[in-house]
Parts: sequence; structure tokens; C-alpha cells
Amino acid sequence: MNDDQLLRYGRQILLPEIDLDGQQKLSDACVLIIGLGGLGSAVAYYLAAAGVGRLMLNDFDTVDWSNLQRQIVHNESRIGLNKAESAKQTLQTLNSGIEIEVLPQKLEKEALLRHAESCDVIVDASDNFTCRYLINEVSLLSNKPLVSGAALQMEGQVSVFNVTEESGCYQCLYGENKGESRVNCAENGVLAPLVGIIGSIQATETLKLLAGFGETLENRLLTVNVKTMQTHQINFQRDPLCDCCRSLR
Repeated sequence: MNDDQLLRYGRQILLPEIDLDGQQKLSDACVLIIGLGGLGSAVAYYLAAAGVGRLMLNDFDTVDWSNLQRQIVHNESRIGLNKAESAKQTLQTLNSGIEIEVLPQKLEKEALLRHAESCDVIVDASDNFTCRYLINEVSLLSNKPLVSGAALQMEGQVSVFNVTEESGCYQCLYGENKGESRVNCAENGVLAPLVGIIGSIQATETLKLLAGFGETLENRLLTVNVKTMQTHQINFQRDPLCDCCRSLR
């Protein structure tokens, strides 16, 4: 680690949980972020700032005016640009010392699996159930931990799946995929800072997995209600009857 890196990450290196060894682990790590909307904006910003050496950014959508209320990795000059590419441009100005790969297309299972196999942690910052169940499958197939978040209106949630053989998966918690839901931000709204809060927690869980410190949200679902500022934790476990776990582990 050179002098510039020591200066940049000095406040983080001072933490005994991280130190030089942990910072080097971050520098050597790769994270796949799926979705560069509200959640992905915060995740990508903080992972880039913290010095994660390689980020793979996947989003096939383009920046729209309605995104700018909460998707802070984009700006007015990027309207119409692919979100992954827009995020890369922002993150490169933040930290030129990391590698950023743009995946601007909708990835089917096989392609997503190839990219997942080359990363250390998968972050699900998507906004639909079909994608979330697919990402869970890919996480199990690639044997890579999954940090998942969701936010709507004034409530959000975060959990960590598939860390060990004993970890519950997304389907263990939510059951079989029942198809798409009409509950989404476009029709129900979302408070701008909420996605920043949930995305920041996702980034924190990712750093803990990469650097190997603390206690992650494995087998725990953290819920946050910003209207009341109440948080709750729900414990869950691997479901021995889960078809996804049984067939893919």
C-alpha cells in the first residue's frame, strides 16, 4: 500500500477491526452490484470510497428525471445514459485508484453466474422479485454471499444470505417466487434518504464480509421504519424444505 493510499484510507485503517490487513483485503476484493438505482447508488459510493479494489456494476436501465430525487450517483447531465455507465463516471471522479467494470445489459442466468464466480460478494440492489430470486439462485450456485436490500415508501430492510452451508437463502425467508408484485416505487413512492440508509447498511455488511470483522446480518432481517425511526430484527434460519437450497447447495 503506497503513501497516497495510506493517507486516503487512514481513518479507516485506524480502526482495529480493519487495520492494514483489512484495508488490503478490501483493495484485493471484487463486488458485483446489481442495480444502480437508489440502493445501488449508496452501495457503490461507499464501497468505492472505502477502497474496494474492483466493482462490477450491472444495470440495463437508463437515467430518467424521476430517478434524480434519490439515485445520487446520477445527475442531470446523464439523462438517457445507461445507469451503470453513469455510475462509473461518478465513481471514477471519487476514486481513480479502483477498477470499475460496466455490465450495461440485462444478464440472464448463465451470464450472471459467470460474473458472480469472479467476485467475492454479490449485492442485490434490484427492484423486482423476479430479479431477486434469480440473484439468490446465482449466489447459491457460485457459493458467494449475498447482501440484499429493499426500500419502499418509508420502510426498508436488509439481510445477508448464503454465507455458509447453514445460512438461510432468500427463498428460505420469503418462500417460493409468486411472480411480480405491483408494489413498487413508481406507484407507491419512496422517501429519498431511506434508500441511502438501506444502501449504506448494505455497504457496511459488504465491508464486514470482505474484511472479516463484526457480526453480519446472516439469518437476521433488519427492518427500518424512518417515519417512526424504529428498527426491528427478525431471526430466521435455513428451511430444510426449501427447494432452492436443496437443489443448489
